[in-house]
Amino acid sequence: MGKVRTTLVKRTARKLLAEYRDLFTRDFEHNKKVVSELIEYRSKKLRNQIAGYITHLVKIEERKKKEEQQ
Repeated sequence: MGKVRTTLVKRTARKLLAEYRDLFTRDFEHNKKVVSELIEYRSKKLRNQIAGYITHLVKIEERKKKEEQQ
């Protein structure tokens, strides 16, 4: 069974990634700090879910770029 993410997490992560693409990397810890600076959420869990999903999306993009080059 896969991970289940709420619409709020996905929508927020995609919005941040579209606006601030150059700030995010494959490193979760770095993305966590960036997310906490960009948005105001009271919940650590929500911040971590958003940062984790952004990390996941960045890795997928990098894989697609690598496959296109081959």
